[in-house]
Amino acid sequence: MDFKRIMRHLSTGNAAVRRAFPPRMLAAIERAIRETETRHNGQIRFAVEAALDMPPLFAGQLARERAIAVFSELRVWDTELNNGVLIYLLLADRDVEIVADRGVHARLGNDVWETICQEMEANFRAGGFEEGVLAGIGSVGQHLARLYPRTGDQSAGDRPNELPDSPVLI
Repeated sequence: MDFKRIMRHLSTGNAAVRRAFPPRMLAAIERAIRETETRHNGQIRFAVEAALDMPPLFAGQLARERAIAVFSELRVWDTELNNGVLIYLLLADRDVEIVADRGVHARLGNDVWETICQEMEANFRAGGFEEGVLAGIGSVGQHLARLYPRTGDQSAGDRPNELPDSPVLI
């Protein structure tokens, strides 16, 4: 059992999320998701969670496992082209996980997601939460635009926005 991790989770609450992600920044994140989705048919969700609840924390749950659960809870998998992507931040651990639906994940793989996560985490360590999240959304959006470009013609395959663009605070 990692005592330092447990203490970080116990001392990181919703107030820490509000400090790191004030309303102005949440609005900027929503705008960034909305704007990038004008260039592709993928769906991006961003979720931030202050800390794990006690039972999963004491059981040693990792951010990756929690991100997969949040992916399901937010129904990011429920897109017509199976191209939803969740960017998940577990604030207490400063750990970013990207979970992509099978359609997009099969075309990109783990290395692409891990590179984006590492870039975001580097920004977070430097205190740049907004820069990190916006850069991550931009990077994910670039990959989705390459794989699922918008043509401007719904009859040619463009899809409506299937998932909300607003960030989720858990």
